[in-house]
Amino acid sequence: MMLLWKLLVLQSLMGCLAESGVLQSPVFTKQPGSIVYPVETVENREVVFSCEAQGSPPPVYRWKLNGTEISPRSGSHYSLSGGNLRISHLNKDHDAGTYQCLASNSFGTIVSREASLTFAYLENFKTHKRSSVSVREGQGVVLLCGPPPHSGDLVFSWIFNEYPTFVKQDTRRFISQETGNLYIAMVEPSDVGNYTCVVTNTVTKSRVQGPPAPLVLRSDGVMGEYEPKIEVQVPEVVHVAKGSTVKLELPDPPVPSINWRRVDGVPFPRKVDMRKASGVLEIPYFQQEDAGTYECVAENSRGSNAAKGKLSFYAPPHLIEKPQEAQKLIDDSLVWECKATGKPKPSYRWMKNGENLEERVQVADGALSISRLTLSDAGMYQCVAGNKHGEVYSNAELRIIAVAPDFSHNQLRSQTLVRVGGDVLIECKPKMSPWGVISWRKGSEALQESNRVSVLDSGNLRVWNATQSDAGLYTCVARNQFGVASSTGSVTVKEPTSITTLPSTLDITVGESVVLPCQVSHDPSLELKFTWFFNEQLIHFGSHGGFFEKVGGHSAGDIMIRNIQLRHAGKYTCAVQTKVDSISIAADLVVRGPPGPPTSVHVEEITDTTASLSWRPGPDNHSPITAYTIQARTPFSLGWQAVTTVPEVVGGHRLTATVIDLSPWVEYEFRVLASNAVGTGEPSKPSKQARTKGTSPKVTPANVSGGGGSRSELVITWEPVPEELQNGPGFGYVVAFRPHGSTGWMQAAVPSPETSKYVFKNESIQPFSPFHVKVGVYNNEGEGPFGPVTNIYSAEEEPGRAPTRVRAKSLSASEMEVWWKALPWNASKKRVLGYEVRYWSGSEREDTASVQKTVGNQTSTVIRGVKGSSTYCISVRAYNTAGTGPPSAAVNVTTKKPRKYRPETCLSVLYKKNRHSRLNVMETNTTSVELALPTDEDYIIQIKPFGEGGEGSSSRQITIPRIPDILQVMSNHFKKRVF
Repeated sequence: MMLLWKLLVLQSLMGCLAESGVLQSPVFTKQPGSIVYPVETVENREVVFSCEAQGSPPPVYRWKLNGTEISPRSGSHYSLSGGNLRISHLNKDHDAGTYQCLASNSFGTIVSREASLTFAYLENFKTHKRSSVSVREGQGVVLLCGPPPHSGDLVFSWIFNEYPTFVKQDTRRFISQETGNLYIAMVEPSDVGNYTCVVTNTVTKSRVQGPPAPLVLRSDGVMGEYEPKIEVQVPEVVHVAKGSTVKLELPDPPVPSINWRRVDGVPFPRKVDMRKASGVLEIPYFQQEDAGTYECVAENSRGSNAAKGKLSFYAPPHLIEKPQEAQKLIDDSLVWECKATGKPKPSYRWMKNGENLEERVQVADGALSISRLTLSDAGMYQCVAGNKHGEVYSNAELRIIAVAPDFSHNQLRSQTLVRVGGDVLIECKPKMSPWGVISWRKGSEALQESNRVSVLDSGNLRVWNATQSDAGLYTCVARNQFGVASSTGSVTVKEPTSITTLPSTLDITVGESVVLPCQVSHDPSLELKFTWFFNEQLIHFGSHGGFFEKVGGHSAGDIMIRNIQLRHAGKYTCAVQTKVDSISIAADLVVRGPPGPPTSVHVEEITDTTASLSWRPGPDNHSPITAYTIQARTPFSLGWQAVTTVPEVVGGHRLTATVIDLSPWVEYEFRVLASNAVGTGEPSKPSKQARTKGTSPKVTPANVSGGGGSRSELVITWEPVPEELQNGPGFGYVVAFRPHGSTGWMQAAVPSPETSKYVFKNESIQPFSPFHVKVGVYNNEGEGPFGPVTNIYSAEEEPGRAPTRVRAKSLSASEMEVWWKALPWNASKKRVLGYEVRYWSGSEREDTASVQKTVGNQTSTVIRGVKGSSTYCISVRAYNTAGTGPPSAAVNVTTKKPRKYRPETCLSVLYKKNRHSRLNVMETNTTSVELALPTDEDYIIQIKPFGEGGEGSSSRQITIPRIPDILQVMSNHFKKRVF
């Protein structure tokens, strides 16, 4: 018992010192690395493995060789300098192996990574003579090196004939640094001679030469090219470390063309260097995606050959999750995670103080798990993750502390609230190690347990179905072999909260408002919190489009829903919460509204004027459907239009109806709307387009007229029949006509439905002859009716005579007036519809003349907008629908000289009551004038400037309407009020 006490005190003291920074577990700052040493110099040289760690107390070091501890004694060739291991008088048979450094202090022991000591050497070639190599000129040859036994990396070269003539590598010669072999492609006479392989050890720097190999030409040889033959194969599998550089060689002669590729067809990334001339494929910074099978293809004009090899990716372990230092109490549990990447997948082992862990622990996928810790579990732990390519170490310290009971960081809750009839748990969680005994007091007396009051195994106190007698002070007392401590808190029992509103189902119509009640009774000392849910989702007041609003007083959580929509139907829950309890009540809200849109609208059968429809009802939204309305749409209609149906009124129980009075050969879409007592709902989705069947046309063109045109023509025009009234494909017109007095009709077919004109030309047609005309219709289904008969005149001839007695005079600088004598009707049968006045200045050509027309028998006109002081030529022609007649003789007129604007220029103000009354004139040299006009007449006003050069252009006419008599009434009213 005394020994356990000392251990506990020491462990607790160490934990406190470690927390204050005085003590520290060992941590490596330098670890040994592997050494390769030349074997020739072992007698006179020594090696040193480095090892250094931090810690307080300072660490003590030990070393192991191949798992066995080394004992550096006096006279031994092992010695320690700090943590470094020095080995003198090296012996390659005894000292080669794997070394590890162990660093220990009072917290425990850690083990370094493994470091190897190997000895490099290079022996002499065993063979003293080599046979001649005979080859035909033009063939390729391989000279084998066959290096002697060695340790350490080698470098190969070849001597040609005598030193120091070395073989230089080029497109025909290649020296493999993998095998040392010399490859010569397409041997030439200059290649004949002795070849000696030279091997150099990169560690020992020693060099040995093999026996010379003579190369001779065969006497029967001829220059030529031979198909490639690969004698040296790529290794079947090459294991490549992550991030390293790998080279694949295939230098077999003759090789004018060597190409590398991946068998799976994946292209090489940019980092790959393919030295095709030397047959070497180099892949730097090797990654997982570079693994695969590679093929080398050697080819020339005689043929080709190939060799394959697989590159296998491997990666030594790399820690990605390490255990962290832990401080635990006795009886606690411990779980440390340790994860590493690598290929193959790493395996894991754990060490404690330099020794492998086997008992009382569970290791699963690298994780270490220890339950119910004891003082003996304290120490230094190491996770070792390894695969066949190496191991990695991670250190962590586990501290076990022993303490007396302590409530300083976890006091009992000062006040615990519980409602009458409720349950309460009072937690007691002191810090103590090891775990001791828990007891309870109520007030000053030991707590008496009952069927309602019980101390749980965890030490917590549970009270069921609380009453007012359970209120009071409760004290938790904790003790172990190091001491005792207590903590006190109170329990207060409150009256329970209850909802006084009964659950209900509310029925309401869209657009109305409703209040959902939530009334409660509760302990007045407790605050209430009301929360509402709609279909289990929290209602956020202020959002939801402003539909929800809180109403009610202190003990009420009522809500109002304004302008209810169909989407507001569902379950509403009021939750009431206090510090001691929470309750809820639910109400179902049924919202009645217009029906939802019908579905599955189909056209079952269609004729030329009818369509049979079917549909399925949508939701009635809690009000039975009373009627259905059908609407249709065509490419020619303005949106959806109601249609006539059979039956005329489609009741809510019907799911079929027939639409009538449709237009033949028109594509229709139909939709259905449902109605109930609340209103009409949204329309269904449109049906698929359906075209009514065709029939012969029934509608004839409107506004059949015509006339005009060229000589000997009868021009007939009409308004085309709209597409929706054509009743079928192949629609066209039949034009029928006959001269007045004839009995037989001439007919012509116009096959284009868009055409609106037909011209019949015949030299026998007399000018301006009357015709009877009618226009009919047809389509592929048959002929339709003709429209009514219309009288139309054929084309007339232009007037044959010119007007006479043409005169003209200048009215001002910008106006001139022209007169002529009208053509007598009795002198010509050719109609005159009016006259055309042409005028042009003397500097212009007649074909650029301006034109002003008159209508009917008018024989004079005023031409405005001409230039002042200019001479104009004027001629007059009669015209009708056929054109213009011959021109009159031209007359000349010179306009008046324009007057420049000056302030003294005068203005004439012309005004008269109406178009036929006498003209009044007022002259002024100002820009405004007042006129005394009666209020009961309309007046026309026009302003015209005049001066020495004559009159200028007139302004447009202004009409001043009469002032209503009401103004006079108002005037009289104001006079009475004033006087």
